[in-house]
Amino acid sequence: MSARTLPLLFLNLGGEMLYILDQRLRAQSIPGEKARKDEWTDVDRKRVMNDIITTMFNKKFMEELFKPQELYSKKALRTVYDRLAHASIMRLNQASMDKLYDLMTMAFKYQVLLCPRPKDLLLVTFNHLDAIKDFIRDAPSILNQVDETFRQLIEMYGSLSDGEFQLIRQTLLIFFQDMHIRVSIFLKDKVQNSNGRFVLPISGPVPWGTEIPGLIRMFNHNGDEVKRTEFTTDGNYVIPQREGSFDLYGDRVLKLGTNMYSVSRPVETHMAGSSKSLASHAKENIAPNPLAKEEMNFLARLIGGLEIKKPGGSETGFRLNLFTTDEEEEHAALTRPEELSYKVINIEATQDPGRQEQLARILGELEVPEQRPAGTAKGEDLLALMDGL
Repeated sequence: MSARTLPLLFLNLGGEMLYILDQRLRAQSIPGEKARKDEWTDVDRKRVMNDIITTMFNKKFMEELFKPQELYSKKALRTVYDRLAHASIMRLNQASMDKLYDLMTMAFKYQVLLCPRPKDLLLVTFNHLDAIKDFIRDAPSILNQVDETFRQLIEMYGSLSDGEFQLIRQTLLIFFQDMHIRVSIFLKDKVQNSNGRFVLPISGPVPWGTEIPGLIRMFNHNGDEVKRTEFTTDGNYVIPQREGSFDLYGDRVLKLGTNMYSVSRPVETHMAGSSKSLASHAKENIAPNPLAKEEMNFLARLIGGLEIKKPGGSETGFRLNLFTTDEEEEHAALTRPEELSYKVINIEATQDPGRQEQLARILGELEVPEQRPAGTAKGEDLLALMDGL
């Protein structure tokens, strides 16, 4: 397991989250002069995106994120994204938050699988950050935050060997290995099977610095080539014209990690049949978790210093629905297998180390599920996670 995987995992999943939220906010926006007080406008969309990106690239947040550390559980990471998604006036019900996280994880899993070479994971990350910068091009101060993260990525990963990148890729694949959620975009493009597993292509560009398959060379003990044998392949391979840029600005060449929602298409998620059957056998042990203390301290460090923007005065918190209708959202909340639902942890992350220790001990002994009612009215779906932070 690589101790340098967490920043890439967090930033790429965060980029996918922003793609989805931007697409849904645009779909539900009403022209400002026609909108009622409780309806989204484009001004609201920009505000939400700016608030989330500001929180996501907070300097202290990034400092903690870039410290070498092992990956934590899906629950712990989900808690951070739950926090981020609610870093503005936007509110998501449990079903919509579940769907958002499913879309994020499956999109990035597919990108990791398709990476021509492990080092290209950095280009995928840069594609996400390039798109994020486009979301906030009118906010110079936030742009500076993203550029600083760019520089940290270049400094940390620019000198890593191919072997270290391979270890990072393997760590990511282990993280995603049991997630098989069907997504309509992937199903329609026939890159995902009905069981939620991806179909990997056998054609296309080969990794930069490699040759097209079809030739075997044999050498003697002096290193001289003595024989060549050709063989046919089923794939149609091409050599890439150039390597993607690993600089702050440049052509990444690789398209993985760009916004697949820029063309408006419906996006639905479905639990694969095999996942449903496996879920019944995947209940977590409710015994105290020996890593609970470390995970709690990890979360406290990451989100303890971040301020949540809560609606104040007459301002209303707007609810975003990732489903077509409220009825679909309610149905999804009722039919999702309990074993696959993410439980929200209520964390009061203060700067007091003693308080962190106490919370870590409590988390190790108890499981405290937070269930929110589906179909909550606008402004009323406030996550327990946000209270007290």
